[in-house]
Amino acid sequence: MGTRSGTDKDAGELSKCFRSLGFEVDVYNDQCRDDMKKLLKQAADENHNDAACFACIFLSHGEEGYIYGTDGMLEIKDLTTFFRGDKCRTLIGKPKLFFIQACRGSTFDDGIQTDSGLADDTEVTDANPRYKIPVEADFLFAYSTVPGYFSWRNPGRGSWFVQSLCSILNDHGKQLEIMQILTRVNYMVATNYESQSDDPRYSEKKQIPCVVSMLTKELYF
Repeated sequence: MGTRSGTDKDAGELSKCFRSLGFEVDVYNDQCRDDMKKLLKQAADENHNDAACFACIFLSHGEEGYIYGTDGMLEIKDLTTFFRGDKCRTLIGKPKLFFIQACRGSTFDDGIQTDSGLADDTEVTDANPRYKIPVEADFLFAYSTVPGYFSWRNPGRGSWFVQSLCSILNDHGKQLEIMQILTRVNYMVATNYESQSDDPRYSEKKQIPCVVSMLTKELYF
């Protein structure tokens, strides 16, 4: 695969940004598929009783549903499944955030000109407050682009998605709810960026990030 120029800039900005929000940050570079799975399983097996939230960020090449390690690609779900409620009990009911800066295909977006808690009927008594939640609950996936599409990165400044995410988190990360934050990231990527290339096949292209949320509560950092 080609060298991902600008990704070091992304990693540095993200580390600084998430530390300022109160996260403990670990960075791992150039991992093979087995090591990626091992690292994520180790993270899921840790005791998260004192943690309020877990976040993982992938910066790599990708295809739809897949992310690349140094020796090939593996399914993103193979990495996130370790954090399901039935496998990572100390994160049950807590937000599990995955930010994925990677291509999801090779389609380009040409753009277009524009003018402008528990349900009431749930039986839970004070004597027995336990209730079940889905094992897939409380995940959020923030992708840099929509399914099937290319994800753009500036060799000097970093990827459009990560630049925008860090900018919004730095300005509003401690005031806005996560969906408000990511909606503003969508807007920034959609309006502030357009590719420029001497090759017309790669010039004047646009990008829109994509959020998939299974969160059951609002999230403020």
